[in-house]
Amino acid sequence: MKKYNITVNGTLYEVTVEEAGEITSAAKPSETVKSVPKAAEPAVQKNVEGKKITAPMNGTVLDIKVSVGQAVKKGDVLVVLEAMKMENEIMASDDGKVLQIVAKKGDIVNSEDVLVILG
Repeated sequence: MKKYNITVNGTLYEVTVEEAGEITSAAKPSETVKSVPKAAEPAVQKNVEGKKITAPMNGTVLDIKVSVGQAVKKGDVLVVLEAMKMENEIMASDDGKVLQIVAKKGDIVNSEDVLVILG
């Protein structure tokens, strides 16, 4: 067993790794691990100006609760974001109208990614 210190986003983690042993045969081409391509950044229309509602943390978009053109009030739920096995409701910070929905259901988003634009 070996111990390592790993820093992720400024947080230090101590991990213990156990050596599994030697690999006795090479992997066949069908058994190779393929890397998952990074998802393309959602396109934010350049001409849409308004209040950008962003993800407060990394997570997966479980549901979009609004539609374009819908009037919303401060505190209305716009998006449900799953992070660390918890559902987080992302709410409107002000009264307004939904100008653009940038994220879609199933998207994996990073902290500060734009989810919705309100006008």
